[in-house]
Amino acid sequence: MLQKREEIFKKISQREYSSAVTSINDLKEKEFSGKKLSDPERIALSNFDKFRISELNATTDDNSFHNRYRELQVIANLGDFREFLDDKYARL
Repeated sequence: MLQKREEIFKKISQREYSSAVTSINDLKEKEFSGKKLSDPERIALSNFDKFRISELNATTDDNSFHNRYRELQVIANLGDFREFLDDKYARL
């Protein structure tokens, strides 16, 4: 799991922030507002949720849980949702 985290953070930090990027939280907001999500958008949300649960369940103490939780918030806010269309997240 650590390798996946590092890959995601590397992708986020290497690109310039662009408002054209749609994040996981953008998709959650879209869904909450009653707009229909496309199939890839729904898959990405589902895969992110599986990833998030897997990552949080792998923590061993409160401190690591809270640190990981904050990292996942950054990923959900800044990462491109298309990252979570990768098969590696579907297999979690």
